[in-house]
Amino acid sequence: MRGSNTLVGALLVSLAATPVSLLGQSRGQRQPPPDVVRPADQRVPAPYSYDMVRPIALADNVWMSELTILEMRDLVGSYGYRTALILNGTMEANGPYLTTGKHNHVLKVTGDAIARTLGNTLIAPIVMLDQGDPEGTDTPGRLVLSPETLHAVLKDMATSLKAQGFREIFFLGDSGSNQRMLAGVAAELSEAWIGEGVLVAHIPEYYNYADVLRYQNEVLGKVELNKDLDGYHDDYYITSLIMNDSPEHVRLKARKRVSLDHINSLYIDEAEALEIGKKLAQFRADVTVAAIERVRDAGTSP
Repeated sequence: MRGSNTLVGALLVSLAATPVSLLGQSRGQRQPPPDVVRPADQRVPAPYSYDMVRPIALADNVWMSELTILEMRDLVGSYGYRTALILNGTMEANGPYLTTGKHNHVLKVTGDAIARTLGNTLIAPIVMLDQGDPEGTDTPGRLVLSPETLHAVLKDMATSLKAQGFREIFFLGDSGSNQRMLAGVAAELSEAWIGEGVLVAHIPEYYNYADVLRYQNEVLGKVELNKDLDGYHDDYYITSLIMNDSPEHVRLKARKRVSLDHINSLYIDEAEALEIGKKLAQFRADVTVAAIERVRDAGTSP
């Protein structure tokens, strides 16, 4: 009992020593903000409004989620960035070295190359999840959305972009499992938006990994005779693409420490792999942009 009385006494002393202003805050009373004296040489920022003059230079960035609202406003409204990309990846098992977000890392690299090659193009946040049965997904890290949910997400994203002034919306998927869903959403929206001056299409030519392997082997000279030699969902061209997002996504340093810095008998030299990955990304960008130009010429979805 004596210890209990001591504790109660300490709490009472503590409360008595608490400033009245803090006690008022704890009761939900809002206190006025403190006075701040700016340094004499510090520029005072303008009060925010959507119509304000942008106070800093535009960022060199094509990802919507990495742009400020004023940068988005000016790129779309003043600089004619009216083309948007919606990218769909997956989270899946990819062996002991690659992250579950393999295809999302690839999209980060190829999406940037495509947007810059196409010009006046911005990229919506990557839709990282594929369709599937959420209740039947027992592999750790394999996250999915129900087909109905993914369909709604893709449709709502495109509709939001249309409402913001985008006049071209292209769907790209980096996995074979993405293609039918993306094509279906694009066809549905293309029909619904007839006469509204918005071109929406799925670009299946982007998903061209057989051509990527040929390009790597025959043009770049990095010959991968058997891309399934190690038995993983992994190969040199995927690894080199991902490394341009970050070498950590293929665990390169950790693999070097245990002499496993190779895939399908090809050693992974960091500088060489980064360079090859850049060339593969640009190869895929050129193929995709050419396909988009054909869709533009036709004026409708393929």
